[in-house]
Amino acid sequence: MRILCLDDEPLALKLLASTVETVKPDAEVLPFRKQTELLEEAEKNGCDVAFLDIHMRGMNGVEVAKRLKEINPKLNIIFVTGFSDYKADAMDMRASGYIMKPVSEEEVERELSDLRFPIIPKNDALLRVQCFGNFDVFTPDGTPVHFERKKAKEIFAYLVHRHGSSCTTREIAAVLFEDAPYDTTKEKYLQTLYSAMFKALKSVKAESVIHKTRDSLSVNTKLLDCDYYRFSELDAGAVNSYANEYMSQYSWAEFMFDDYDYD
Repeated sequence: MRILCLDDEPLALKLLASTVETVKPDAEVLPFRKQTELLEEAEKNGCDVAFLDIHMRGMNGVEVAKRLKEINPKLNIIFVTGFSDYKADAMDMRASGYIMKPVSEEEVERELSDLRFPIIPKNDALLRVQCFGNFDVFTPDGTPVHFERKKAKEIFAYLVHRHGSSCTTREIAAVLFEDAPYDTTKEKYLQTLYSAMFKALKSVKAESVIHKTRDSLSVNTKLLDCDYYRFSELDAGAVNSYANEYMSQYSWAEFMFDDYDYD
């Protein structure tokens, strides 16, 4: 979790950042005194939560929040202020929380445990999936997952692309073999590819990312740290990393990427 803190008063900023670090010791907490520097960081590298002082010289916290929402509409904004006059503005901004100064660990913990847009911790993911550029799959430590058959990897790519939706065997066959008729030979070949896919995932103890029923497959999106999924959530880092290339090695991805809604 990346958390940005903003306050133009040095002592108040130090207290805010240290309190957040105490409550979330595993988070990356970045303090800022200047509004423009925080906005640049959010646009360049993204963030999950922003604690913003409201009453500041120059651009106030509400104005900063509006700019942040332009960068990422699903960013969690938590206002921190010594004044109660801004609660209506916070509600208009659909802020995640509102804390009165001086901040306390209890208040910070309460707000972070009840975010408007919940954060899925990266360390819960069993695999890191790269869709922008060529499709590739890695373990959380960056080790590539080896698929013995290219078509087995392509099946996994298509399931990732479907973002958790169930895919039937016939649908997968249509994607892999295009206009070729679906017959007994293709059905048997698909079962061989399924086995190869599960073998690759099992080798890195990640077979649970696939949900299998009698005649369909889907991925458990909560177990994947995927640039495509982060893009769909308007994560600034993922948006900035997209360079108009999506699963470049698969012809079907060229035509299907724009079919999905990222709102």
